[in-house]
Amino acid sequence: MSSLNVPTSGRGDGASGRGHPSSSATFRQILHSTAWIGGSSMLVLALSLFRMKALAVLVGPSGVGLFGLYNALVDMCVAIAGMGVQSSGVREVAHATGNDEPGRMAAIVTALRWGSVALGVLGGLVLLVAAAPLAFVTFGDAERAAAVAVLGAAVLVRIMLGAELALIQGLRQIRILAHVNVLGAAIGSLAAVVLVWIFGMEGLAPALVAMALSAFLVSMHYRQRVAPAPTPAPSPLSPEARRAAAALLRLGAVFMISGALTMGAAYVIRIIVLHASGVQAAGLYQAAWAVASLYTTFVLQAMSADFYPRLTTVAGDNAACNRLVNEQAEISILLATPGVLATIALAPLVITIFYSTEFVGAVTLLRWLCLGMILRVVAWPMGFIVLAKGAQRAFFWTEVAATAVHVGMAALLVPVMGPDGAGAAFFILYAWHGALIYVVVRRLSNFRWSTRNRTLAVASVGAALLAFAISQVLPPWPTVGLVLPLAAASGIFSLRSLGQLFSPPPLPGWALPWLPRLIGWSQPS
Repeated sequence: MSSLNVPTSGRGDGASGRGHPSSSATFRQILHSTAWIGGSSMLVLALSLFRMKALAVLVGPSGVGLFGLYNALVDMCVAIAGMGVQSSGVREVAHATGNDEPGRMAAIVTALRWGSVALGVLGGLVLLVAAAPLAFVTFGDAERAAAVAVLGAAVLVRIMLGAELALIQGLRQIRILAHVNVLGAAIGSLAAVVLVWIFGMEGLAPALVAMALSAFLVSMHYRQRVAPAPTPAPSPLSPEARRAAAALLRLGAVFMISGALTMGAAYVIRIIVLHASGVQAAGLYQAAWAVASLYTTFVLQAMSADFYPRLTTVAGDNAACNRLVNEQAEISILLATPGVLATIALAPLVITIFYSTEFVGAVTLLRWLCLGMILRVVAWPMGFIVLAKGAQRAFFWTEVAATAVHVGMAALLVPVMGPDGAGAAFFILYAWHGALIYVVVRRLSNFRWSTRNRTLAVASVGAALLAFAISQVLPPWPTVGLVLPLAAASGIFSLRSLGQLFSPPPLPGWALPWLPRLIGWSQPS
């Protein structure tokens, strides 16, 4: 597919869409999805931080670093063995649902579920067989080969879970997706902590299996509510199911390569940090990464959960596609900026609260990652244009370029800066990727930023850079004194801006009388 020559329809000038008749409804839909998926993501992240806090207490920085390496290895294996079927499944399910094709939908459900079992078994067996070589490449010896072999079970279950999540997301069952995420994380976190408490370092690999299994069992509990088995259910070997499987794998192959590059880069960077600075430094990197994603992940997950299927349904209309991207970007920037600035200001306190004083070496690394996260939020909505249009070649090469920059910069900077170099590499990655993806989507759909979004993006990134510079020059408390008011001002501005995008519900009676005026909401008398 010649992905960079998709014909345009309409100007697609990227106007923010306030004059469009559906704009208010679109903003409300974005905020509704963000509330559900974002709220559930915050709960999942809180559970994740509880889990990591427990690991920090039970096994220290070395254990946290080892857990991060195991998790990165599982992520990489799932990305490769899963053949991108989860991502392609979302697109195929959304298409079949939007076009009201029950026969095709039944074939997709069968292909997804049976295909995920086959791919999961294959991936788990490969990891089992290759456990010793992978342990040697990762740790320099085969001492942890048995633990790596155990991770094969996590790969199997994670791939089967991916099929269930693809169905839920493609059908845009946002509430169900939120329930699955939260319940799976709650049960999995509890199981993981108990295993590590009982077995110590030896319980880390089984903990990852328990986490994956918990989420899968929860998804199975909700299966009949979301996508019951089609009646009559086509055979996995029927022509319809084979055609559906071929379509999933054809598009999924590109997602698989992308996922393998992304997860492979995360795995390699952890190895670079491990070999350059030791397992404790790998623990610092894992801790900083978890905290840096604490606030922005709820924005990004809400974006991918509902925005991607919605964008897929209008991918052929460039004007509508570009309008949706600008609307999503505006909401995302407004939501993410205050949290990123607050994290930069309070980095030492946040690290100490969520982990322990043993992790204070991660403070500067966390601030570097926050800079990268704000660029990530700005760039991500544009990237969904490439996915929605199925522009496989453009998607593949942008991912290759991003991986090369990320790993290359980490390899250069970590030996010089220590673990902080990995954070600087992440910032450079998204500075490069944001510029590249803008050029690509300009050619795909004639996309351009609305004037308001250009202003918001410059102000958001500029404020983050200023906060970072202050934190590097001044001691902790003066940094808090200067940057925290900046974060508060950003939060008030964001609330006022969101209040102008949609009519808010009446505030509860206990709300302070000056609150609506502060955030610019006109409350009914």
